[in-house]
Amino acid sequence: MESEKDDDFTFCQVSAPINQDDFDEQTVVPGISNITINEEVSSSDSGEQINPWNNTIPPVSITVKEEKIGSLSFNVISTTQKQSSATPKQAGNSVKDPADQKPVAKKPAARAKVPFEKGYSPMDWLKLTRTHPDLAGLNGQSNRRLISMSEVKQHQTEGSMWTVLQGRVYNISPYMKFHPGGVDMLMKAVGKDCTSLFNKYHAWVNADFLLEKCLVGILDENRGGK
Repeated sequence: MESEKDDDFTFCQVSAPINQDDFDEQTVVPGISNITINEEVSSSDSGEQINPWNNTIPPVSITVKEEKIGSLSFNVISTTQKQSSATPKQAGNSVKDPADQKPVAKKPAARAKVPFEKGYSPMDWLKLTRTHPDLAGLNGQSNRRLISMSEVKQHQTEGSMWTVLQGRVYNISPYMKFHPGGVDMLMKAVGKDCTSLFNKYHAWVNADFLLEKCLVGILDENRGGK
């Protein structure tokens, strides 16, 4: 048996019999009393393993146990990985946990607010829309007529400043001093289609309700509307 070193051996765990009164270790495993174990602990570089998360090589402790049953001697080798002092966050090529990565929320475009002059608050504008007979400056014309973009560009003077918002043409001249962003900001919309500019800063505002009394007409895209 000793000369045949290439023989394979299969070991299995043997549990105790149900009837503990008749249990005899020698009957289950003959020669168990002659088993001796010599334990040696050594550190070896041969058991090093590369950590795929941070490309580091943690130290490994190897334990060698020499066991003997009867005339048979064999070694049992076990490895234990030592606790590494470096954490994934300290390593050079660290990989962040997806749970630690917070989504970046896109902030809405900030707009500067200009203090209202006396008599030009939102409540004052609401009163004006209820009492003024013709804020749009229609002079008796219908506000349902089609208007080309070229006609809109012709109205850029005081008292008649037109703009296009969501396919409708408004005379925003009466609203100039009521605008929270100031006159200079509103002047960027005069003679132009201001839909994209409006949506950039306050798309949540109900433009139809805000400028209802300033409606001049409907943009006719078939006649140079773009």
